[in-house]
Amino acid sequence: MTAQVDEKPTLERVYADLHLHIGRAENGQLVKISGSRDLTFRNIAHEAAVRKGIRLLGVIDAHSPSVQQDIAALLSSGEMRELPQGGILYRDTTLLLGAEIEVRDEGMAGPAHYLCYMPDFDAMQSFTQWMSAYMRNVELSSQRIYVTGRRLQEETRKRGGLFIPAHLFTPHKSLLGSAADSIASVLDPELIDAVELGLSADSKMAGWLQELDRYPFLSNSDAHSLRKIGREYNALLMGEPSFAELKLALAGAEGRAIVANYGLNPMLGKYHRTYCKSCGIIAEGGAVGNQCLTCGSSKLVSGVMDRIERLALQFGRKEPCVKGRPPYRYQIPLDFMPGLGQKLLERMLETFGTEMYILHEASCEALADVAGDKLAELICDARLGGVQLQAGGGGAYGKVSGIERPVRS
Repeated sequence: MTAQVDEKPTLERVYADLHLHIGRAENGQLVKISGSRDLTFRNIAHEAAVRKGIRLLGVIDAHSPSVQQDIAALLSSGEMRELPQGGILYRDTTLLLGAEIEVRDEGMAGPAHYLCYMPDFDAMQSFTQWMSAYMRNVELSSQRIYVTGRRLQEETRKRGGLFIPAHLFTPHKSLLGSAADSIASVLDPELIDAVELGLSADSKMAGWLQELDRYPFLSNSDAHSLRKIGREYNALLMGEPSFAELKLALAGAEGRAIVANYGLNPMLGKYHRTYCKSCGIIAEGGAVGNQCLTCGSSKLVSGVMDRIERLALQFGRKEPCVKGRPPYRYQIPLDFMPGLGQKLLERMLETFGTEMYILHEASCEALADVAGDKLAELICDARLGGVQLQAGGGGAYGKVSGIERPVRS
């Protein structure tokens, strides 16, 4: 009798963007009021699968009962199906069901947003039913729930879910950016599966804070329109795009892993540096207390870099630590490329297939044949970090201002 040999699954590299909003449901119900009305569950799936080349999505407004009606209809029609390992499959792309929830614990300086992902549709419906007793309008995105952060963690874990603090350092509604000075003062550190860096931070910046050493970092788009899907994303090594495989990748278990974070250079983020509303400029000199060094105004929007520097002085290190972390690769989305309009983008997608292929795989020569030398040069130099940037702040994105030739060995 021949002994059975367990075959190890073949692992593949999967691009994942785990923070996408829904603008409205198919019945017209608004979900994310500031989101595009084109952001429906089906449109997100189609955009990611056909145009972006992203195979794992986190749809974090799937708690809305109207969105759940859309999901049920798509499953019933056979256009999508649930995977045994968790998630909903459309073509070769998997959508994970999540919710972004606002909590303000007693003693916090402000509210914080948390991402809660459920392993299957039943668990998400159960989560919605529980939340509706503590929330004024469960239909809408990013709503306040009137329980503690720890209770939210417990209810997420009870359903087999994943719990991730959202856009960790932003000056509005984030745990370390506006709500508290430490994670442990608010949440159970054992019930956190990862942290989301946000558009204005990267691994090196977060590496100033020793409290974060135990957590994997994620870079996600927080997209409010179809075009913004994939402006930040992660490369994961996994057996298939599914909830169970994501859980293993976050834990670094059984060969699964986060192999790279792809994100904006933090200078391109809306809140990288402190911004003075009175001056109308980035407060290059920073601030003393709560006053702009340029004009003395207290009308400041705190920058992520400045906030991390203050926390580092209080709790941090003398230098950042990124040892053992996957590389954080600066990626400039096509949406940020100057001179790239919608017609040219469509022509490039017709030629190359997906945005991920254009950003990572297409040769400079092939790009130049379709988009011209200048844009091809910008895309290729962006892969090497050779682009000049103008810092963002106060709610305005930074800008790509030109090409700066990197030193090539």
